[in-house]
Amino acid sequence: MNMKVDLPLGARGGGLTGVDELARKAEAIGVDGVAFSETTCDPMLHLTVAAGATNRVDLLSNIVVAFARSPMTLAVQATALQEYSGGRLHLGLGSQIKPHIERRFSMPWSAPADRMAEFVSAMRAIWHSWASGDRLDFRGDFYTHTLMTPMFVPTCERPAPKVMLAAVGTKMTETAGRVADGLLLHPFTTDHYLREVTVPALHRGRAADGAPSDAPEIVAATFVVTGRTEEEFATSKAAVRRQIAFYGSTPAYHPVLEQHGLGDLGPELNALSKSDREHKWAEMGELIDDDLLALFAAVGTPREAAAEIATRMGDVATRYMLNSVGVASAKLRAEVIGAVQEATR
Repeated sequence: MNMKVDLPLGARGGGLTGVDELARKAEAIGVDGVAFSETTCDPMLHLTVAAGATNRVDLLSNIVVAFARSPMTLAVQATALQEYSGGRLHLGLGSQIKPHIERRFSMPWSAPADRMAEFVSAMRAIWHSWASGDRLDFRGDFYTHTLMTPMFVPTCERPAPKVMLAAVGTKMTETAGRVADGLLLHPFTTDHYLREVTVPALHRGRAADGAPSDAPEIVAATFVVTGRTEEEFATSKAAVRRQIAFYGSTPAYHPVLEQHGLGDLGPELNALSKSDREHKWAEMGELIDDDLLALFAAVGTPREAAAEIATRMGDVATRYMLNSVGVASAKLRAEVIGAVQEATR
């Protein structure tokens, strides 16, 4: 058991100001990697600032929305960041869901697992063309890249970055096993779902013709409910309950609930999320009782929560990305990170 521990970072309002200081502080407390997610920011921009402020930590996008871009634009960005960081980029991709792709990004949506497999294959073809000088000739059902002249070939002395895919359902998980270097587990997963559904699907993908030969990285993101006082603990528990309820309202994640015989809860949460009720998010959180909370979260003091993460994930995951929803302060985050590192090494 030797699990790396990563810290997600965030800048106020998605701005770049202060990202350098956040990254330096994260490296100083001993994390193995820092991550940015595509919520209010473009992670590639923020990771570039973090790369210039650090020397050692891995740089993870968790996630970049693949379908909001073309393989060529992301290949260019990733190559520049990989070169600038000295080869520290782990490019984490996600599909997002149809409404966001079509209505927020105004981009096409179809067959997400097949499209994602082709997206990654197209990026790899582009990187291969740049590195080898071979003619670029990628022709797929969703993406076609057949034009590359020397003027547009970026310079990079580093190997292509690792590509990680976020997945919950079996088809996207199999895709991760077939085309990616690793899997980003969604926080809305359980130990049972991981072992009974996710890992077998990942291995099926890895067994496919043409899949990478090395073992896939698996990045866990289990919720943590913790605190040093009763007030901190209560605040942590309420925040995690609401986040679990929010994820549970998404139909794409309902198979996780169904795996535990909770198939009726997903539609109930979904209906509440679409209602006009004034306090619907708090009401949804109240539907997550202590037993359900314990399925998705490691609950206890920082040391107890770390031991629970090690027990649940230590023989499966290669990295743990701290889920900060229930870990409010920087001091407490550092304590949890140190406890997880101690428990898994």
